[in-house]
Amino acid sequence: MSLRALNYDQRPLKKPSTFSSANDNIPFHHENTLAPFKVIDLFLEQFQHVLAAEDLPEMIQAVKAQLYQRDYLSAFDCDDKRLAYAARWTPARALAYSSLFASCPEISELFSDPNKKSRVLCVGGGAASELVGLASVFCQLKIPNGDTPSSLHMDVIDIADWSLIVNNVTSYVRNKWLYSPSKLSAQFKLGDVLAQTPEQLHLSELDLVTLLFTTNELFSEKRTETIKFLHSLSAHCRKGSLLLITESAGSYSHITVGLKEFPVQFLIDTILVGKPGVGNGPWEIVNQSESCWYRINDREVSYPIKLENMRFFYRLYSKK
Repeated sequence: MSLRALNYDQRPLKKPSTFSSANDNIPFHHENTLAPFKVIDLFLEQFQHVLAAEDLPEMIQAVKAQLYQRDYLSAFDCDDKRLAYAARWTPARALAYSSLFASCPEISELFSDPNKKSRVLCVGGGAASELVGLASVFCQLKIPNGDTPSSLHMDVIDIADWSLIVNNVTSYVRNKWLYSPSKLSAQFKLGDVLAQTPEQLHLSELDLVTLLFTTNELFSEKRTETIKFLHSLSAHCRKGSLLLITESAGSYSHITVGLKEFPVQFLIDTILVGKPGVGNGPWEIVNQSESCWYRINDREVSYPIKLENMRFFYRLYSKK
């Protein structure tokens, strides 16, 4: 163990309010992330040929139309569509996710510990937004602890084959953002997360599971299996592990049960935390917002395609 590991700065990270019924805001650039221009540089370099392609606008429109119809399998059924999606939407999401991860002290503290070897499961994270966002926080917090044992491994699972993008982005991050590339790794797994065993997902080893703009899709496609998956997380994730869920704020994230519509977060809270006011479930909410804004600062970053603001709700759960 190095002296730096023993003597690292243990001042508590700044904690935001854990809940607001009004609109919350997360910063365009959080001090615990890499500078946003570094994130954008990744996409400018890795997707330069995609951004220069004459048929990119046409490909983006095709993907957008299929996503609007919630035809996710068709939207991502070839590399051209996946590359177009990643070039168009991943940069803004990666910036937003990095700020969100850094704004949740429970997540930042994982990466600020110089001796922690963290493992994260990114469900539906094939487009690499989560990968880049997590790497931005880890690499920034790794700077003062460069020669320490801390590391980050990400398991990325998706039903479409995003391996080309995940592998290329991971290679860039390892070689451009870290002095020691071996401290960060990512492995892509092609498959339906709902069909995996707890052992295949390494649930007992995970520090964090992310379901970002994914749960609504899972509930829409396979509600019973999705509920079983959440119960599996409850049964197999270890005490203190974290689960982060985000979805669009508003009626788009409502689910019909019988004749009634419920916000998806209400159903998830009931499954994980227990009935409202009782809280006897296996998880507890440690950070949340019903309506959170991330706004792009166009004066600090430049990208050939407009980077859009994001509004979403999020829940961060901790296993009891």
